[in-house]
Amino acid sequence: MHSQLHTLILGSGGREHALATQLSQSDVVGNLYIAPGNGGTLNRATNLPDVSPNNVDQVAEAIEKHEIGLLVVGPEDPLVNGLRDELEQRFPDLAIVGPGKQGAELEGSKDFAKQFMARNDIPTAAYKTFTDVASAQAYIDEIQPPYVLKADGLAAGKGVLIINDAEEAKAAIDDMLEGGKFGDAGSRLVIEAFLDGIEFIVFAAVDGNSYVLLPTAKDYKRIGEGDTGLNTGGMGAISPPPFVDHALMQKVEERIVKPTIDGLAKEKIDYRGFIFFGLINVGGEPYVIEYNCRMGDPETEVVLPRISSDFGKLCLAIHNQTLHDYQIEVRKESAATVMVVSGGYPEAYEKNKEISGLNQVADDILIFHAGTKREGNKLLTNGGRVMAFTALDDHYKHALMQAYNAINKICYDGIYYRKDIGFDLP
Repeated sequence: MHSQLHTLILGSGGREHALATQLSQSDVVGNLYIAPGNGGTLNRATNLPDVSPNNVDQVAEAIEKHEIGLLVVGPEDPLVNGLRDELEQRFPDLAIVGPGKQGAELEGSKDFAKQFMARNDIPTAAYKTFTDVASAQAYIDEIQPPYVLKADGLAAGKGVLIINDAEEAKAAIDDMLEGGKFGDAGSRLVIEAFLDGIEFIVFAAVDGNSYVLLPTAKDYKRIGEGDTGLNTGGMGAISPPPFVDHALMQKVEERIVKPTIDGLAKEKIDYRGFIFFGLINVGGEPYVIEYNCRMGDPETEVVLPRISSDFGKLCLAIHNQTLHDYQIEVRKESAATVMVVSGGYPEAYEKNKEISGLNQVADDILIFHAGTKREGNKLLTNGGRVMAFTALDDHYKHALMQAYNAINKICYDGIYYRKDIGFDLP
């Protein structure tokens, strides 16, 4: 029996609520805190609303005050900014789940990720990186549409444009490199070949030497039905995607997961945390679209409920480099997650709308709060993505029906959700 560790989760979204739900059931987790948390995480953990995940001093103070032994970092920003490196200096005994600044560059810089894949022979789209408008625009004339333009840095999942028209692509290049469309994130630009296929996501827990694969997922990023309109942080997800079979997963492990982890070790990058592999299946061949240096959102809300083994022990094994001994147990059922968002999202939206009807929702539906807050006994909207509804059933279509039935019972001004999650799957 492990002694229990007081545990702190950094973040405020649906991903962190899902992490809190799993960790609150762990044998190795003592008191559970979440900074800053939201209106739903209160039921699972103690919120620390005054602690910003990006403020190292505030995080360090919370670690001292609450005698934290395990720290799980939800979002990417603190990792890319070097939170781990800083905390390792101050708390040598702290178990931290999340890579250091170097490893987080896999997500922090598209250019770094592309070069890393090239060095390690990991299949990805052909690409070039640009910092000046003229040569980037000239490259458009050399390649075939559609044109994929990516801001090099972090742009909260919204820094990718796919454009069919050459003139429009050139105008967008000007916007990104000269006009500051994505701020500093867009001062370098990656232009890559378009891959035609179906996307899916593989998560790996990584301890620097070995890895454990978590359940696979497929998410839906666009705001509009039929995958139309603007990209969002994510409108829903399915796990496992029916097209991800054993043969495809073997290729993913051999060609992508193992070479990634070996490549990090070879380049002396001590990577301990989660890697999100954003992949695309092109006629049975997997390619990497992107890496993330943490769990995705809303994929965490669809993947974690399928894990029945102790998630706290998984987190400790990442830190202790004992993942080779960890046996992951995954439920047979499929899971489906549907996100409800604020009217107007992903552009301007209003907050502080009262949410009602949650008490009508069946007990077996998991509700993960993303952008909510409590004021007295009221629950209010407090973000673009408000809540994720997750259901498990023998088939993802049945799980989806349950999630939609639950959503029909809740109400707030401007509520919007996609009614076609999973529409493109068999």
